[in-house]
Amino acid sequence: MPEPERVVIVNTTPLVGLVLIGHLELLKRLYGTVLIPPAVEAEVLAGGPDRIGSAQIQRADWIRVTPLRDQGRADLIVDLDRGEAEAIALAQELNADLVVLDERLARLFAKRLGLRVTGVLGVLLRAKSAGHVRALRPLLTELRAGGFWLSDAVVAETLRLAGET
Repeated sequence: MPEPERVVIVNTTPLVGLVLIGHLELLKRLYGTVLIPPAVEAEVLAGGPDRIGSAQIQRADWIRVTPLRDQGRADLIVDLDRGEAEAIALAQELNADLVVLDERLARLFAKRLGLRVTGVLGVLLRAKSAGHVRALRPLLTELRAGGFWLSDAVVAETLRLAGET
């Protein structure tokens, strides 16, 4: 069951990763409605209707595109792509409970701003804990096969935390 009235912002990479392994709905199951800024929507849709995630994101009525009130806030976040900058800025504006980011630099930046951060692996760990997935090992294998770079150490630690060692 989703947590009530939590503000959760999601960036492009976690969305695409979850689509890649056929588990986008985990975001809905865990958090209910999730928010994405316009730049994240644009990144997902940029490759056209055949790009991975495009159709799924458009069909997911529980994903809400939410514009920033102050676009300048994202402009101040340098060294990140526009989707990451807008996701972090939106999380700040809305005092989000959680921001889902995978890129290392974006995660560091968000944490320095005091935001609570997780990534696609954190979502998967939480989903397993909640009983929404049985095992993470095959999902991590699918992520890697789909082009997600996950170090052996990160995979090992994720599997340890999931009780799959």
